[in-house]
Amino acid sequence: MRNRERNARREGWEGQSMEKPIHVLHVLGGVSLGGAESRIMDLYRQMDREEIQFDFLVHQSDVSVRKSEFYDEEIHAMGGHIYVLPKFKVYNYFAYRKAVKAFFASHREFRVVQGHMTSTAGIYLPIAKRAGVPVAVAHARNAGVVKGLKGLATRFFRRGLAKKADYCFACSHLAGQDVFGEAAMKAGQVKIIYNAIDVGRFTYDESAHQEARAQLGLSGELVLGHVGRFQYQKNHPYLLEVFAAVREKRKDAVLLLLGDGEDRHAMEEKCRQLGIDGSVRFMGNRKDAERFYQAMDFFLLPSFFEGLPGVLVEAQAAGLRCLVSDTVTKEAKATDLVTYLSIEEPPARWAEEIIRQADYARRDTAQELREAGFDVRTQAQGYRRFYLGEDDACIGSGAAQ
Repeated sequence: MRNRERNARREGWEGQSMEKPIHVLHVLGGVSLGGAESRIMDLYRQMDREEIQFDFLVHQSDVSVRKSEFYDEEIHAMGGHIYVLPKFKVYNYFAYRKAVKAFFASHREFRVVQGHMTSTAGIYLPIAKRAGVPVAVAHARNAGVVKGLKGLATRFFRRGLAKKADYCFACSHLAGQDVFGEAAMKAGQVKIIYNAIDVGRFTYDESAHQEARAQLGLSGELVLGHVGRFQYQKNHPYLLEVFAAVREKRKDAVLLLLGDGEDRHAMEEKCRQLGIDGSVRFMGNRKDAERFYQAMDFFLLPSFFEGLPGVLVEAQAAGLRCLVSDTVTKEAKATDLVTYLSIEEPPARWAEEIIRQADYARRDTAQELREAGFDVRTQAQGYRRFYLGEDDACIGSGAAQ
């Protein structure tokens, strides 16, 4: 732990009221059904909310009218608050800073600000510190940016982020290097904290498998699955081409797609163009994702980039064989169920691998996931001690080397 971090934390907590519950503010783009949001909610459910309470600061274009998002109801039910900032668009840099300053000037209750939205964390974390927030955390959740000007802007505003936070967390070494830089990683400034899940929720069960398939009207079909937002990162066009190639060999194949997003309609049209629309089911955002993992036979994740995809951990917890792009961090491979393959390969090559591996016995992998550090119940204990200021080194796999 760097001396600056240790001293900042000690000085931050000293002189501050420790009335409970203490409030931890998570800064995100929104609280829709996404990877970072789901992992934070998994952690939130494990907290004693009389001791530690989570609140959320989200971003949207029109701050005067906010539409309810996927996790709103649950957050409010657990006593959390959701606050709104204007969406950062570069040209509104000064207006954004002004809004951030006004927010922290009027909200003095937070003891920790944890910024998962690292594209602007270099703006809001220093402002939060100057406003008196004891501990500022920058948390890298992804290992890549979108193409074009938006990606370039993200890179620009992330510069020097490791020097602007008391603590730097990352879900993987790849994410840490991408967001904080190689120098910060080599200097041991970044703590790696895997995206942990509620392992027991997803553990494979044969009776649950049969029940889920019956509910979906499935019996002996080869059921492939994917969970992810319909956006560039997830590479859905390639995924659909892979499935079309599978269908050429296995006419009984079905594809379940969980998630929503701006590219969904385009993907529905692509299914029609490929002639696979009758075999692809768009299931939307689901609160019962574990039921669909039980119904699947194989999980696919051909992403262009990821930090450490929680959905891949969930799929392994469900005992599924997984075929994943080789751009996905290897730290997500907690079992021998994961195979990596390049998305530069033709879709037929992926189809060949799926069919080759399709005949296998599902198993209970819960203990393997727990031993690999992916159980949220264990991780929550470490986070609790961190948030309470009891232990700086109680979470994660240690500083990156």
